[in-house]
Amino acid sequence: MSEDFGKLIRQARKIKGYSQRELAKILKIDFTYLSKLENNRADYAPKEDVIRGLARNLDIDEEELIYLAGRIPHQEEELLKQHYKSMPALFRRMRENPEFAKQVLQEVANTEEK
Repeated sequence: MSEDFGKLIRQARKIKGYSQRELAKILKIDFTYLSKLENNRADYAPKEDVIRGLARNLDIDEEELIYLAGRIPHQEEELLKQHYKSMPALFRRMRENPEFAKQVLQEVANTEEK
């Protein structure tokens, strides 16, 4: 998990006016686990449903929070399983060729706008 994950959920929780206990009760998790998440001390990243619950209740983009938690969105797992052998080559090519990376990311942005 990224340190930004904990900072973001703590900041958003405070803006919303929730205590850790209140938010944990809404999410049906233990407040001590929420505290660990906020302080980046959890032994593992939360499950996707907890991350999405945090995002919905704190008005945070779900995909951003999933990324910061170090998780792969469930709907993307199948795609990654199908193409796992070619992913390292794609990432290497993007790293070695910034123009190619820019094109790929622009295409993604265009697709998401539609």
